[in-house]
Amino acid sequence: MPDKPALTDKVDWSGKVLAVQPRIRLLRSFDQRSHSYQGYVLRIEGICGGREAEFLIAVGKGAQAKHGFCIGMSVSGMAVLVPDPRLETAAFYKASQIRVSDRPELQAVPVPPFIGVPPDLPTYRERGPRRLGARTYESYCLACIWGCKMPVEMIVDHWNPSDKRYRFETFCYGPKSCSSYSAGPTRQVPGRRGMTGEEEDWVDEDETSHRGPDE
Repeated sequence: MPDKPALTDKVDWSGKVLAVQPRIRLLRSFDQRSHSYQGYVLRIEGICGGREAEFLIAVGKGAQAKHGFCIGMSVSGMAVLVPDPRLETAAFYKASQIRVSDRPELQAVPVPPFIGVPPDLPTYRERGPRRLGARTYESYCLACIWGCKMPVEMIVDHWNPSDKRYRFETFCYGPKSCSSYSAGPTRQVPGRRGMTGEEEDWVDEDETSHRGPDE
């Protein structure tokens, strides 16, 4: 990873795209949750801030619509260090001056990991996510357009909104029949006065009940 620049510094980056996934935040409050669909995250192998590295760049939905980022593309641009790493999976955001120097001819494949140009954000929202085990995500889903690692902000006490905790969770928006999928353990959510809630399997089932096994 490059040396840490100042928050206001614009950093040059360039390289080959290894993956494109949705940029989504999750807000939890005990047994309630809401998703914020913000854009996309590019996983890139190349040079960032003058050093060779593998790094993540957050881009907006407009940039994705314009350039159609996908695996294998050679891209470059400028970006700024994210101010709060608890709220982003990417290290850099506010990508600008983006240029595409090489665009491969990719065909979508019917088996995981699913690659190609990811769909628009309303499609992700309409499909709904399922819990995805962290180990499965790291082992099989880093390149898949349906995988997503989300920063999670948890409000522990409604009467004290400043009492928050943060973590990252992984989710899948892909076909229910995916052979690589594994839900992993259920997730615990902290509450006030030491209470703990458990997000059970029926939550995922409800989120994706409108989809068939191959959707």
